[in-house]
Amino acid sequence: MNKGSILYLSHGGGPLPLLGDEAHQEMVGFLKQVTPSLGNPSAILVISAHWEESKPTLTSGASSSLLYDYQGFPAASYEIKYPAPGAPALANKIFNLLKNNGIDAGLTDRRGFDHGVFVPLKIMYPAATIPCVQLSLVRGLRPDQHIQIGKALAGLVEDNVLIIGSGFSFHNMRAFFSPSTSDSLAMNEAFEQWLIATCTNRQLSEADREQHLLNWDRAPAARYCHPREEHLLPLHVCYGAAGSAANQAFRFEILGKKASAYLW
Repeated sequence: MNKGSILYLSHGGGPLPLLGDEAHQEMVGFLKQVTPSLGNPSAILVISAHWEESKPTLTSGASSSLLYDYQGFPAASYEIKYPAPGAPALANKIFNLLKNNGIDAGLTDRRGFDHGVFVPLKIMYPAATIPCVQLSLVRGLRPDQHIQIGKALAGLVEDNVLIIGSGFSFHNMRAFFSPSTSDSLAMNEAFEQWLIATCTNRQLSEADREQHLLNWDRAPAARYCHPREEHLLPLHVCYGAAGSAANQAFRFEILGKKASAYLW
C-alpha cells in the first residue's frame, strides 16, 4: 500500500479562494500544484482551525453536510457543495488510536465539515470522491496536547491516509483589514522566517524542534501574527504525526500577507 503524506496549509479567508478572489490566487495555485505530489490517498483526515471541543472529536458519519461558518459573503458562498463521503471506520480507528495513547476522544455523526475542510479540498480534490474525516482542536489550545495528538496519529500514513492541518501561518484579523506598514511587514516576515526554519532545519534535533513549537509564542512577532493560536495549532498536530523536519516549505501571499505551507 502507498504511504500517505502530511500537509499543513494556509486555507485563506472564508470562501474567497473559491470565488476567484485575486488576493488568493497564489494560494489556489499552490494547492493545485502540490496535490499531484500527494499520491492517491485512500482517505483524508483534516484538522481544522475552525472546530474546538473539550476533547479531540471526530466526525463519524457516513456523510457530512457543510457548515457555512462565515458571514457577509455573496450568496454563492452559501451554495457551495462538497459531497465527499465520510469514513466511519477510519473515525473509529482514530478514536481508538487516541484512546490507546491515553487521550480521551469523542465521536459525532452530526457535525458538518467547516470551511477549513471544504474550501481547500474543493480546490485539491474537486471530484469529492475521497472519504474524509474531520478532527477538532482541543479547547485551551495547548501546544503540547496537540503535538501528542499528532504522535498518536503517526501510523495513519502507513494506511495511505493524507493528514491535512488546515490553518493559516498568519492570522491577525485586524491586520488583514489595516494598511501594511514597514513594521507590520517586518513582523510578518520575521515570524515566517522563524517558522520555516523551525519546520525545515535538519540541523535541529527533534527534541529542539519540538521545544521550539511548544514555545512558539516566544518567536519573533509571534503574538502579532497569532493573537490567538487556533490557526497555528493544526501545524503542531502535523508535526507530532511526522516527527521530523518537513520535506518542503512553500511560500505565497494571501490577502497581502506572507504565508506558508509545509509538506512531510
